Amino acid sequence: MASAAEQLASNLNFSTFAKAEDLKKRIWFTLSALLVYRLGTYIPLPGINPDALSQAFQQHSGGVLGLFNMFAGGAVERMAIFALGIMPYISASIIMQLMTSVVPTLEQLKKEGEQGRKVINQYTRYGTVILATVQAYGIAVSLGAGSGIVSSPGLFFTMSTVITLVGGTMFLMWLGEQITARGIGNGISLIIFAGIVANLPSAISGTLELGRTGAISTGIILAIIVLAGAVIAFIVFMERAQRRLLIQYPKRQVGNRMFQGDTSHLPLKLNTAGVIPPIFASSLLLLPATVAGFSNTESMPVWASTILATLGHGQPLYMILYAAMIAFFAFFYTAIVFNPKDTADNLKKHSGFIPGYRPGERTAEYIDYVLTRITVVGAIYLVLVCLLPEFLISATGVPFYLGGTSLLIVVSVTLDTVAQVQGHLVAHQYEGLIKKSKLRGGKKNR
Repeated sequence: MASAAEQLASNLNFSTFAKAEDLKKRIWFTLSALLVYRLGTYIPLPGINPDALSQAFQQHSGGVLGLFNMFAGGAVERMAIFALGIMPYISASIIMQLMTSVVPTLEQLKKEGEQGRKVINQYTRYGTVILATVQAYGIAVSLGAGSGIVSSPGLFFTMSTVITLVGGTMFLMWLGEQITARGIGNGISLIIFAGIVANLPSAISGTLELGRTGAISTGIILAIIVLAGAVIAFIVFMERAQRRLLIQYPKRQVGNRMFQGDTSHLPLKLNTAGVIPPIFASSLLLLPATVAGFSNTESMPVWASTILATLGHGQPLYMILYAAMIAFFAFFYTAIVFNPKDTADNLKKHSGFIPGYRPGERTAEYIDYVLTRITVVGAIYLVLVCLLPEFLISATGVPFYLGGTSLLIVVSVTLDTVAQVQGHLVAHQYEGLIKKSKLRGGKKNR
């Protein structure tokens, strides 16, 4: 039998949306904030030669810079004030998640509720400043060392570049928090989403241009469209897939009244790790190519050149390592973000139990058993989604923006955003029902 929330959600329509004034304000605020972000990706750093920068970027776009440029919405290619994007904040958040599982003090803070989360968020902001400063300094030094990229390299350029890039990252972090609080939620994810989607039209036009010039046949372009649609449908299905564990609560007596035992479900997502495994795997695999791009390849030993050649896009070794690292990070990150022991303790605290398993350690072992096996399916799903487009890229030369990681991020964020909008509409429906019941109660009392 459907719950009250599900019944309300099934009755949502355009008229309901039109009446939800608060939701419309949140959507307009979100769109305005994303517009500000996109404008910032076109404001270049002072003292940069655009032509020399474009030539230098084309030489190194196959490495980590290409991946970061995708997440930053093209700001790296233009070396804009938002060139670092939101990646330092994401890296700091992941580091803090890892540390909360290792450092006892941070683990205790995590268990203290809202106050502990505020302290951890503050530590994350400090970590963001540190990471952004290191990355901005590296960018400033690299730009200054390039031939003709900077008009007046030196200490002043380095300091101004570091301050500008760090300030841009902190502004984006603040903007993401504002979207989460005053918009429709998922502020950080929506910023990355906007960056990827903004470059999709140019990627699609580039693919069509290849078809017009004869570099790619019409049949391959149609196959790309069909494959992209199939991959999107597959991602939607897998991201919504859950393994629900039955939870039972015993009968309880409150005063003279006896309440029947209740049942609920513990949902375990098939892909608990989300998009983190492909991002980590891509970053680590593209790092050697990035380092090689900034060094003199002619002076490299033969073995180093051979390794770099085998780690190129579409190479067998690259594919094998990419798949293995995605699977590894899927298990690793799932173990970090989901603790079966804590879940079992919370169930025991609220008198809940899984039928057939004693509360406590046996329940934790069973949850871990189920989680491990569904993570195997989730890891295979991530490998398939990320490797199929890689084969397509290596065979046809389609733009990098049509890769599996970008599709995964776009679809996942879209699903989350739709869920957020639906949640606001359901809340609006509840408020309307409450107001109507109060009005009816007031009329009856009269």
